[in-house]
Amino acid sequence: MKRIATCAAALAAFTFPAMAEVESQDPIRLTTHDWTGQIVNTTILKNVLEKAGYNVELVQADYIAQFAGLKTGDLHVASEIWETTGREAMDEAVATGNVVNMGEGGMIAIEEWWYPSYMEERCPGLPNWEALQDCAGEFATSETAPLGRYLGGPVTWGGFDEERVEALGLDFEVVHAGTDAALFAELESAYQREAPIVLWLYSPHWAPAKYEGKYVEFPPYSKECYEDPSHGVNPDAAYDCGKPTGPIWKVAWSGVEEKWPGAAEIIRDYTLTNEEMGAMVSAVDLDGKSIDDVAAEWMASNEAKVDGWIN
Repeated sequence: MKRIATCAAALAAFTFPAMAEVESQDPIRLTTHDWTGQIVNTTILKNVLEKAGYNVELVQADYIAQFAGLKTGDLHVASEIWETTGREAMDEAVATGNVVNMGEGGMIAIEEWWYPSYMEERCPGLPNWEALQDCAGEFATSETAPLGRYLGGPVTWGGFDEERVEALGLDFEVVHAGTDAALFAELESAYQREAPIVLWLYSPHWAPAKYEGKYVEFPPYSKECYEDPSHGVNPDAAYDCGKPTGPIWKVAWSGVEEKWPGAAEIIRDYTLTNEEMGAMVSAVDLDGKSIDDVAAEWMASNEAKVDGWIN
């Protein structure tokens, strides 16, 4: 799903003439994180803003910790805050008045525990989460035995997996992949060998289409489940439910709308679909194309849409 990549400051073979006079040539700093899709998304937004005449910089930042910079104005725009993992941090930041929710980014997020279909023979009862307790040993590794292993995403992604394991009394140890590339490399290796694995998988991404499998069905998410231990299957613990699903949001430092009002309007209008993102991540991760090339191809294929956002 997500892999660390470095984006060039501008596309060498793709120039964007200014469409109109802009309010300020101070750089608008867009944050990038450690997964391919987010960097693709942010690179396209950068290209759109540059075509409108704005000066734009990409700044690598931690997914959750970025909100400190967005509150102070050291960072300006984040293109992907996932309902599944970032909603609490986003709401806290917006409540300060220093960060603004810029609306939905067009994509719908799913992030949850996932297993290959071949594991259903070894763990009857899946996708029900309670089956994991009955056959945790089927997912054990030499490092976690007798506990099963759940391969989580990089720790910076959040997701409350440790809390979920404890709240539901699962005999699993959460082991975090260092990068999204490592996460999916391990999935590919296990899938080819039909080795035991349950891991963090998400959409929009190419993996749910490439691999046959299912998401684990935990007790349904509710806000109360995350906030009030008395709600849910365990009356003594929060996070005893699945992860939320929902929009992927855009957020910005509150000063963006005053300093760059034209850019703020573009950012609010800017959207991508799950299908578009899945295809672009596949082009990068599976076909070996560069992020800059994929972003430039999208710009060339969506010229009318881009001009509509600008004008």
